Amino acid sequence: MKSTLTAGLEHTLRFRVTREKTVPFVYPESDLFREMPDVFATAFMVGFMEWACMEALRPYLDEGERTLGTMINVTHQAATPPGMEVTAHVRCIEVDGKRTVWEIEARDEVDLIGKGTHERFVGDMEKFSGRVATKQQAHKG
Repeated sequence: MKSTLTAGLEHTLRFRVTREKTVPFVYPESDLFREMPDVFATAFMVGFMEWACMEALRPYLDEGERTLGTMINVTHQAATPPGMEVTAHVRCIEVDGKRTVWEIEARDEVDLIGKGTHERFVGDMEKFSGRVATKQQAHKG
């Protein structure tokens, strides 16, 4: 990770909500999800917030590095129907070695839809993939 990354970094990401990002698509195997209304799912909102942080961090990564989400604490305060644009605004509030902490706010075209904090760690993807492969092999045992 580049040493130029400091707290205070801000980034905004926009996305138009499609029907495929609504609650019935979270786990289509579950009738409980399938029977819910077509509104932007909390699960996809969380992913959208992570995406905004990942994009903010992208210019600060060295070759082979990626960021991994390790904690998220957010509210989901308002429903957003498909077709509306959502905006995630993120601000880095802490850099501690390879760990970053983010303040997040998401809005649709009418309301504040969610806010909170998110923690990410920078990691080497080759090493991470190796650990996952080792775990998978141990599980197959």
